[in-house]
Amino acid sequence: MTNETDGYSTIQLSVHEGIARLQLNRPESANTVNARLARELFDAATALRWDPTVRVVLLTSAGKVFCGGGDIAEFAEQGDRLPQHVARVTHDLHGAIQAFSTMDAPLVIAVGGSAGGAGLSLVSAGDLVLAGARAKFTMAYTRVGLTPDGSSSFYLARVVGLRRAMDLVLTNRVLTATEAEAWGLVNRVVADEELAEAAEELARGIASGPTAAYGAAKRLLLRGATSDLADAMARESEEISRVSRTPDAIEAVSAFLEKREARFVRP
Repeated sequence: MTNETDGYSTIQLSVHEGIARLQLNRPESANTVNARLARELFDAATALRWDPTVRVVLLTSAGKVFCGGGDIAEFAEQGDRLPQHVARVTHDLHGAIQAFSTMDAPLVIAVGGSAGGAGLSLVSAGDLVLAGARAKFTMAYTRVGLTPDGSSSFYLARVVGLRRAMDLVLTNRVLTATEAEAWGLVNRVVADEELAEAAEELARGIASGPTAAYGAAKRLLLRGATSDLADAMARESEEISRVSRTPDAIEAVSAFLEKREARFVRP
């Protein structure tokens, strides 16, 4: 992939020194997910999934709102075609999230402003999440008579617990950034003016690390949450054996024995 990726109108994407910077770019519409954005997000995530130079994905947004959820105005235009439209949008959105979950590169999300509906679903699917102090979070699906999508039925309860997930879905309560941190929805909260640099610093640190090990570790944690002990440990044995012969692991072991910092070389 080239450093700058053209051809998108609802997102921006660039890859430089191992960091894929992916930005939702519909600020005039609160970065809501319309059919075009869902398709472009799917295309971008698929490309990143198979780009060996990508070591971390940093997802941000343009404007004051991280993501206001689905584009309800576009939904209203569909008339009797709404079920088919929603099926297409969720197909692409879910394909993007599936690609993020299977790639080795961790997904870091920086939330400025509010995250509602599909925006909160994206947040719950992130591997590491930072939030600005004034960020707010709400599910909002049942407020418009709809049900959760965007992987939230899978991730949300795993992140915050079933009772809290039910609370978010059924009451549409709004969490402050501090509450979201206390609930485990975000990893940490920083001052709004420090969010961009904090996210960049985190992404740079991850980009300099052992990507193959990161990918195997996040898949182990995700699958381990829904398996019994024997299956979890069998996968652990398989993954650590496989990863032990990757260039990153060989370099890390050598660096440990030589008492120096590891130097992970990008493809």
